Amino acid sequence: MEVKEAIQKAKNNDQKAFKYLLNTYWDQVYGFQLKRVENENDAEDITIQTFSKAFDKIDTFNDNYTFSTWLITISKNIHIDIVRKEKHSIKQALTRTDDEVYQVLDESPSAEDKLITEQNLAQLLKDIKKLKLHYQEVINLRYFQELSYKDISEHLNEPINNVKVKLLRAKKLLAEIIQKQ
Repeated sequence: MEVKEAIQKAKNNDQKAFKYLLNTYWDQVYGFQLKRVENENDAEDITIQTFSKAFDKIDTFNDNYTFSTWLITISKNIHIDIVRKEKHSIKQALTRTDDEVYQVLDESPSAEDKLITEQNLAQLLKDIKKLKLHYQEVINLRYFQELSYKDISEHLNEPINNVKVKLLRAKKLLAEIIQKQ
């Protein structure tokens, strides 16, 4: 599949075309953001948001431009928005005087994890745990808790397209981990 063909298919909501575009341009957008923010997690989050927004607005893409330039522009704008929000939240934090409560993530295995291990899925769980936490969570919600994209979106308080992109990326990374063994 060529890029122009994939874009046209994506405009018709073809999931394989979205996956092709994601796989083709992920490294370029992620690398661009990694140089800007110098933090892997932030670069990955911005890249996910970039593809989510791009896929949501794919109908507005003008074929006279290159797709990678369009993606990089979206990525730049998302980064600028995040920096602006951080500046605003820092000002609010400095003016806030009330005490805050912090929640600590409990990483101990749950009862579900133990049950799955007993059912000979221990290796799969080990592989899933090699993923970053946000990928682990989206896989858990989709495949172990069997939530719909809409329910996952509400649970994570993220747009559905972000959930779809995260899940695509998580499955790709998990497949790479499994293939290495």
